[in-house]
Amino acid sequence: MKAILIARVSTEEQKEAGNSLPAQIARLEKYCKNKNFEILKICSFDESAYTNQREEFDKIIDFVINQKEKVAVCCDKVDRISRNIFDTRVSTLYEKALKDEIEMHFVSDGQVLTSRISAAEKFQFSINLGLAKYYSDAISDNVKRAQEQKLRKGEWLSKAIFGYKNITLSSGKKDIEVDSENAPYVIKMFELYATGIKSFQTVADEMNRLGLKNSNGNPISPSRVEQTLKNSFYYGIMKVNGEYHKHKYPPLISETLFKKVQSIMSGHNKAHIQYANKPMLLRGLIVCNRCGCTVSGDIKKNKYVYYSCSNSKRICKRIWIKEEVIVNALLETFDKISLSDEKIQKIIDFIKQSYNQQQEFLQAKQQALCKELDQIQNRLSKLVDMHLDGTVDADTYKNKMNEYKNRQREITSEMQSHVELDELNMITVQKVLRLAKLSREIFESSNIEEKQQLLRFVYSNLKLDGENLLAELKEPFFSMEKIGDQPIWLGRKDSNLRMPGPKPGALPLGYAPT
Repeated sequence: MKAILIARVSTEEQKEAGNSLPAQIARLEKYCKNKNFEILKICSFDESAYTNQREEFDKIIDFVINQKEKVAVCCDKVDRISRNIFDTRVSTLYEKALKDEIEMHFVSDGQVLTSRISAAEKFQFSINLGLAKYYSDAISDNVKRAQEQKLRKGEWLSKAIFGYKNITLSSGKKDIEVDSENAPYVIKMFELYATGIKSFQTVADEMNRLGLKNSNGNPISPSRVEQTLKNSFYYGIMKVNGEYHKHKYPPLISETLFKKVQSIMSGHNKAHIQYANKPMLLRGLIVCNRCGCTVSGDIKKNKYVYYSCSNSKRICKRIWIKEEVIVNALLETFDKISLSDEKIQKIIDFIKQSYNQQQEFLQAKQQALCKELDQIQNRLSKLVDMHLDGTVDADTYKNKMNEYKNRQREITSEMQSHVELDELNMITVQKVLRLAKLSREIFESSNIEEKQQLLRFVYSNLKLDGENLLAELKEPFFSMEKIGDQPIWLGRKDSNLRMPGPKPGALPLGYAPT
């Protein structure tokens, strides 16, 4: 059989850990020699396996698909082809293997995918793919720590928002300052809306009359005005990943003016007094799949809760669905993610085994960090000597000392995170598996606020499409649902929970009694 070899790297750390392209290719060539495979093509490339845009890998997929005879696709490990369980390219190769059109060989993982593999082997592949993503997420935490350091300094992590601009200082460092050209427009928006007699539309009209344009040259829209007025950055507080931090840049408005504008907005959007304090479990959790508008709730006969698209864009037909019908559909999913104790223990045992295989990478990384730590300590000693000798002035000494000390703390923290990673991950996995097992029981015994928190924790998206609830599970609950009764990996991301049809003589779901 002919073989196509695939080798991939994405970071310098992987190269140092023995996962370099030459090292992978050498292992694959030795494997093919032992299997008497004729090497048809060697594909090696440097590309992230976590993103959706993968040009190099797409070319390889096309090459494999266009083969007229059965070939063996050989990789070192599962994570060499993908670290994203939703990657449709992987499901394409997986389905071809099940149809006996190709074979997939993962050398270091010791797994071969063919049309004859058992359910247990399919389960192992799905877990390997899930672990590849999970471990990648854990490594990315190191990047987040650097971002957290910036946040502590009050630095914005992204492109400057409207009213500010990105600059490069003489030292070469990137920074942000007030945009003197656009800042007055921002201030004017807040002042106009604060009068209490302006809407988003009339403020947008005024901005367009003054000559303000979007970056693409189009007129300012009411939604752009609303987005600007809700941004606390303008009075000195930035919102990053749902958390608020004080930033170091000059504010454009006062906190008093910002709060006044928010108060006026909340008054304009206030719910009808008749239903303002009525409990609605799914309020704010579901959007319309057809137009993207919020799905709103309404109370019929003073006790029955129904939901439908708010139809703000006037393009949808309002179909009212009873709350208990939606909740029952969600409870069915809770039942699907509830695994037996036997399956939970199998997963935990398999993860423990997989973690052991990561030790080579961690040990190499720890050695590199120890080496860098020693280098920094030597530099600190030399810096002190140079300062005492008078060859380094006080300002330079202070700046370099802070730089080296900060890096020391970062390295120490990263080394500690590697030590704690396996134990922390195992604790997290066990807690999540137990939570899934008891999810229905927890939901049914909780109050409305706790139920909403649980739904946000389990689902990434809830959409209503007519009478269909499209429920998209977060990981790892998505994988748990797919394991369910059949431990078979599937490459499809969403769950389409068809709501039950009306019983004979019952009212159709689209009908709401008045």
